[in-house]
Amino acid sequence: MYKSLFVSVRQRVTSTLLVSTLALSGVIAVAGNAKADQRFAPVDLRTPLNAQLAALPPKERQALDKLVEAAHLMDALFLRQVWVGNEPMLLRLVESHSPLVEDFLLYKGPWSRLDKDKPFVTGAPSKPPQANFYPLDATKAEVEAWMSRLPTVEQTAARGFFTTIRRGADKKLVAVPYRLEYAAELGEASRLLSEAAALTSDAKLKDFLVKRAAALLSDDYYASDVAWMAIDGVIEPTLGPYEVYEDEWFNAKAAYEAFIGLRDEAETQKLARFSSSLQELESHLPMAPALRNPKIGATAPIRVVNQVFAGGDARHGVTTAAYNLPNDERVTREKGTKRVMLKNVQEAKFAKVLLPIAAVVLDKAGQSQIGFDAFFTHILMHELLHGLGPHSVAGVTVRAKLEGAYSAIEEAKADISGLWAMQYLVDKGVIDKKIGATMYTTYLASTFRSIRFGTNEAHGKGTAMQLNYFLDHGAVKVSADGTFAVVPGKIAAVVAELAGVLLTVEGHGDKKEADRLLATLGVVRPEVQRALDRLKAVPVDIAPTY
Repeated sequence: MYKSLFVSVRQRVTSTLLVSTLALSGVIAVAGNAKADQRFAPVDLRTPLNAQLAALPPKERQALDKLVEAAHLMDALFLRQVWVGNEPMLLRLVESHSPLVEDFLLYKGPWSRLDKDKPFVTGAPSKPPQANFYPLDATKAEVEAWMSRLPTVEQTAARGFFTTIRRGADKKLVAVPYRLEYAAELGEASRLLSEAAALTSDAKLKDFLVKRAAALLSDDYYASDVAWMAIDGVIEPTLGPYEVYEDEWFNAKAAYEAFIGLRDEAETQKLARFSSSLQELESHLPMAPALRNPKIGATAPIRVVNQVFAGGDARHGVTTAAYNLPNDERVTREKGTKRVMLKNVQEAKFAKVLLPIAAVVLDKAGQSQIGFDAFFTHILMHELLHGLGPHSVAGVTVRAKLEGAYSAIEEAKADISGLWAMQYLVDKGVIDKKIGATMYTTYLASTFRSIRFGTNEAHGKGTAMQLNYFLDHGAVKVSADGTFAVVPGKIAAVVAELAGVLLTVEGHGDKKEADRLLATLGVVRPEVQRALDRLKAVPVDIAPTY
């Protein structure tokens, strides 16, 4: 069945194994993923988009179709980046009509990301921490020693976002640029972006697509990142190598992802006012003044979109609710970053996951203090605060200083300093006091949502650390019946204190302290586990249909 669907639906793709896998994943997703992990609540994201899609001029709709097709390629490239054995294992599952195909595609591999990467396919090895960015037979120490011996220019490339490390014919390690490692697929994606650029009449979108099409073939993303910051139309595409979560060795290698969305103009205008508050927030962050940035990037656009499609690193297990890009420190310093809020995704998460969680883990008073506006605004603040705070220490990025601890610390820092920023803006009258009245309780419920993603995952581990800090410092209490509640007189001060701790760890590049915090606090304690056990009937996340 899958092969016949592949032949009939995806005749135009190239014949490489990876693109074939891409086509299969896309077709299976269209055919239906109802058999996938039942902890994900099915959500149809198509219906709310019908009016927006109908309003697009024909050529813009054709350009959108090209972008979705390119996004499928990012889906397949990510599958290869996760593990060298992903493609042959997936094809074996498809050929045997295995019911595990849907879960394999959901998690982008044979490991459940909700269950500490436990394999669910017979014969699958443990999930390799180096993913497929480094040789499977290499050790971290071997790669680190090899990199340290390289001349400066070569070492920079080897440690960079856009190279894989492979063994040559002589078995020695060598850095391979992404443009060569993934040449066939990137060539196809570049062609699709060029064709979309020729179709659209949106000048800023066209500029981005032309530059990103070139960047996919050169690994130089600076110009296209700057152009992406300027996109200000109906179609909002994000496509390329960005996040480094899969590289658990060094947090250095970027994974391919794609978000394709349509702008919600009314909601975007509502949030535009926050951009003007960023320097003020930076200048008041709860850390030593010397660690603050006296001048952050001037551009800080905020876009609210309804998601049309997601692929690659943006679509494995838990669905992304918002994102903050680019990650290039040059663009961040010069232009700032863009925050994109996925409104239809957030609405689905709030209704299908957060409200049911609150009904189980919060005390009765807390259950009446949950609000979508607080949930939505904190996600925005999380993304805004990714762009604030320390980014380098003596010319070395915080990412490089903290290595494997970086992702969890950075996610926790964005969470907790985002909550601090909400209180600051409530006090200033920028955020409605009605949101201020619900934000801490809404966030408390949301900590259980994130911890359920698994403490092997950066967001889950970072959130567990925050909740345990709250409990240890009396900002959250547990009742005899096992429900949780915010302690109003303490929560704001403890939030500011923890924000200061994490910002200072990043500001000093203190890997030892980062490792200690994650080891001691980034765990699920018994009282939290008992609450999680009561949530078994509540979905962990959503499973969108595009």
